[in-house]
Amino acid sequence: MDNQIDQIFDNIKELVISSRNRVYSVVNTEMLNLYWHIGKIIMDIQQGEKKAHYGDYVLERLSEKLTAEFGKGFSARNLRTMRKFYLVYPIWKTVSSKLSWSHYLELLRIEEEPKRKFYMNECINSRWSVRELQRQRDSLLYERLLLSRNKEKVLELSEKGQVLRESKDLVKDPFVLEFLDIKENSEYLEGDLEKNILAHLKEFLLELGKGFTYIGNQVRLTLEEDHFYPDLVFYNRLLKCFVIIDLKMGKVTPQDIGQMQMYVHYYDREIKQEEENSTVGILLSTTKNETVVKYTLPEDNKNIFSTTYQLHLPTEQELITAVEEEKKNFELSQ
Repeated sequence: MDNQIDQIFDNIKELVISSRNRVYSVVNTEMLNLYWHIGKIIMDIQQGEKKAHYGDYVLERLSEKLTAEFGKGFSARNLRTMRKFYLVYPIWKTVSSKLSWSHYLELLRIEEEPKRKFYMNECINSRWSVRELQRQRDSLLYERLLLSRNKEKVLELSEKGQVLRESKDLVKDPFVLEFLDIKENSEYLEGDLEKNILAHLKEFLLELGKGFTYIGNQVRLTLEEDHFYPDLVFYNRLLKCFVIIDLKMGKVTPQDIGQMQMYVHYYDREIKQEEENSTVGILLSTTKNETVVKYTLPEDNKNIFSTTYQLHLPTEQELITAVEEEKKNFELSQ
């Protein structure tokens, strides 16, 4: 009897959730439609002159009348936002009902169109919440990805969002781990960093990017009588490969790189299936050592990467400075 009741309960629960989702979708679409058309009416009165400013007095009076008739939600500030909503998305078909009005409020704060398109596509493709959108924007995700791409891929980034085609597409420089709430100058060990990441695994997966699934930490590898323990192991379902991450303090050494090579070879030969792609290894450290990495790894290396992490949200100037330093180090090593 109890099993029957549980089954009936599960069926009803599924129906209720499905119904609520449909209702939300309809309500959300109607809300976006309403705000878009209000913005359009305001712009039509201006005869499409995008640079014209609708008089503050008129908006204030219009707000008073709408609020008196319909209640909250029609402040002069909100009316200006609806006007901007229409200006930024003048074609209704470009408005996605997969995003909420709260998403659009965040997107409207982004003035550059390519950047705004990127975040909109990522919100849709990765199903970001508003909070996740805010975090990714604040961590300058677009700028970090932009720095490592050529002109063709910059356009793709805007039109399609982040596309994963090869192992190097998984790597950002730097990775931003501000959610760990570790002070930059405080003393902490690699083990402390690992524990903190595990305590904030959802945020770390968001920073890693698309398609990642957590496999485990300190996953033991046994070679004859010796045991080894990679810090973090993930699987990326989009590239169909294992991703091993080792956390390092200071600069990466040849020993660190050699150990990662062993991990990658072991997974390729013993763990991955025939239809899966080669394992990716990422050495995540506070400081890179480009020359050591260059001469330790083979010239045709495509699967082991050394990159940095930082414990605070970067500024655009910090990213520019980091790129300039990377270029100098690369030129000196030639």
